[in-house]
Amino acid sequence: MTAAADPRVMWVVAGGIYCWAFGLFHLMFWRLFGWREELPRLRHVNRAIMQVLNLCLTWVFAVFGYLCLAFPSDLAHTPLGRALLAAIALFWLFRAVEQVVFFGLRHWMSKMFLLLFLGGVVLFAMPLMETA
Repeated sequence: MTAAADPRVMWVVAGGIYCWAFGLFHLMFWRLFGWREELPRLRHVNRAIMQVLNLCLTWVFAVFGYLCLAFPSDLAHTPLGRALLAAIALFWLFRAVEQVVFFGLRHWMSKMFLLLFLGGVVLFAMPLMETA
C-alpha cells in the first residue's frame, strides 16, 4: 500500500491541517476578541500571561501541524510516532473537557467548539485504531 492510500497516513495529514487551522485561528485572537481594548483592563501580569499562553499554544499547533505534514508515515507507523499521536489526541480530549468546565454549553458557539475539539480527538485517535 502506498503512503497516499494508507488510511492511517491520511488521518495524520488531516490532523496536521486541522492543527494549522487552529494555529491561524489563535493568531487572530487579538482582532477577534478585541484584545487591544480588552486586555489593558487586566493587570499587567494577567495581560502578559494571556498573550504568552496564546502565542505558545499557536507555536504548539504549528509544530503539531508540521510534524503531521512532514512525517505522517513515521507518526502512523512507529512507536514514538504513535505515542505522539496519542498525546495529541489526549490534548484535544482535555481541551474538550475544559470547554464544558470553563465555558459551559449554553451558547451554540460553545457547543460548536466542543464538537470541533472532539473532532481533534477523532483525527488523532483514528490512526491508532486502524489495522494494517
